[in-house]
Amino acid sequence: MTVEAQAAAGAPGHRVEKPAAAFTALGALGVVYGDIGTSPLYALKETAKAASGGEALSEAAVIGSVSMILWSLILVVSLKYAILILRADNRGEGGIVAMLALLGARHAPRRSWRSMLLIIGLIGAALLYGDGAITPAISVLSAIEGVKVDAPQLAPFVVPLTVLILIGLFAVQRNGTGFIGRIFGPVMVLWFLALAILGIKGILLAPQILAALNPFAAITYLLSKGMHAGLHLGFLMLGAAFLSVTGGEAMYADLGHFGRWPIRIAWFAIVLPSLALNYFGQGALLITHPAAIENPFYQLSPDWAHYPLVVFATLATIIASQAIISGAYSLTQQAMQLDFLPRMQVKHTASSSIGQIYMPTVNWLLAIATIAAVIAFGSSDALAGAYGIAVSLLMAITTLLAALVALQWGYNPIAVFAVNGFFLAIDLIFFAANSLKFFEGGWFPLLLAFVMAFIMLTWRRGQILLEKVRAGMRSPEEKLLQKLVTNPPIRLPGTAIFLSSSRNGVPLPLSNFLRHNHALHERVFLLTVEFKETPHVPREKRVEIIPLVDGITRIIVHYAFTERPNVPDAIALAIRQGKLGTDLKLYEFSYYIGRETVIPAARPGRMPRWRETLFAFIQRNSERSATYFGIPPLLVVEMGAEIEI
Repeated sequence: MTVEAQAAAGAPGHRVEKPAAAFTALGALGVVYGDIGTSPLYALKETAKAASGGEALSEAAVIGSVSMILWSLILVVSLKYAILILRADNRGEGGIVAMLALLGARHAPRRSWRSMLLIIGLIGAALLYGDGAITPAISVLSAIEGVKVDAPQLAPFVVPLTVLILIGLFAVQRNGTGFIGRIFGPVMVLWFLALAILGIKGILLAPQILAALNPFAAITYLLSKGMHAGLHLGFLMLGAAFLSVTGGEAMYADLGHFGRWPIRIAWFAIVLPSLALNYFGQGALLITHPAAIENPFYQLSPDWAHYPLVVFATLATIIASQAIISGAYSLTQQAMQLDFLPRMQVKHTASSSIGQIYMPTVNWLLAIATIAAVIAFGSSDALAGAYGIAVSLLMAITTLLAALVALQWGYNPIAVFAVNGFFLAIDLIFFAANSLKFFEGGWFPLLLAFVMAFIMLTWRRGQILLEKVRAGMRSPEEKLLQKLVTNPPIRLPGTAIFLSSSRNGVPLPLSNFLRHNHALHERVFLLTVEFKETPHVPREKRVEIIPLVDGITRIIVHYAFTERPNVPDAIALAIRQGKLGTDLKLYEFSYYIGRETVIPAARPGRMPRWRETLFAFIQRNSERSATYFGIPPLLVVEMGAEIEI
């Protein structure tokens, strides 16, 4: 899941040198590994239940379950993500959106193979929203369910308490999450230490659980059940075991925040050993006490530690949920910059960190989906059916796109097909296994993903159509320059900046201004903001100046898809760099911005009328351009226009 680094991460794309990697790895523990780090709360329980097939839990079933989880962690997380996928970075940045930018799918011609990549990639990005709604629900719910171990009578209070915690978590987002970010690393260090200690304690109960180190232990168990029954049981176990690797995709999503080496160090030195020990410990407990299947994680601890462990687990799941929420903000912001989503309000909650943002619309939509999942499913067992199907499909899409990146970089095609094909086969097997859970709740995250993907594709298509109409309405620059010579308008004192979505032609607000006023300011800037398909733009290349004629200059401001645009800051930078002169005063500028009203019109080759109506609705309710570009309201003049698409 794309997760915004809130703790000691610095600006997006921050690359960490190897000498500092060990220290930075501690900061990665909560942000990157909060999700996968809380999976022991429910993963082995569900896998062992699936392995039992409704019968008494046998030692072979437990060993097979632990072995399947261990080797899933090794193959999917260690080899695929930590070793392979982390190499597919876009100048240090990771995630589905960064990979799409790297492949150049954004400007692909319609119906080309690159446009199909765009659709696949946007589906992958949408799947992250489905995952983001389920992760906080199952994590916090499974932590609170620990109170039932010692006090079964408290079971009716589990769901209400979970809802209250989640409401509180989403409510504090508007105040900023820096205080949570500061405790990410230290708390998760203690969490993984507790996992390891509990695991060692359990292994001592039944050392024979170490037989799960054998990668064929699960296969041997399944073969003992016969071909047909073993195949069915194997798919059920794979679907449950996949719960142990969900969250592994955060390694790639947070690549730009922490760097490749800190993420790898944290995984191989702390996270993987702690998870493996805890799963082995839970398995040993189930061998000696099969009745502990209802909650092996909590029953692995001493009786006196149950309630403190519930509190500790709740805190760890809140951290994991916070990382998911922040990741949804980060993903949405990147998608907005690349024009895959409409503009939404973004609030910076800390002036010292570009990563500290709050998006009210995303926050509360995610809150509604998460709380609805808790209320509708009611338990972590039921939610386990909804969890995994979206992530497994996302992992398959990531593997496919990574293969295309490798081919684009010139790697040997045979090696790419062999390596990525192997991991893609594993991803598809997991997806097939999770597909069995579709009617048990797997439809829920897929429905959320479908809605998000449809909105993204509709917005993208609508913006393309809208820009085509704008291009036809713009006057050529030559026509404006000729008019200034043959029929010069009255020149008004001051400086005017006309915003345009294109670096070519005359902005529509300028044409309308001239038509109605027959006048023009002494100094005119035609300003366009362009988002590059790279994660960073150097300050010296932020502003591009193109003189057109005396008194009229075109300004192109470049931002990366990870950066928040601010037009006044860019103008101030250009003035300091001497590109626009030194006599300009920012507070005396007038910004002229078009306020477009889209009118759906049925035309051949366009979107269906109902889809155009949806686009028009989204466009009307998106954030105003002035606010999005950081322009003070008192300096803005909006000029309305109706455009048919």
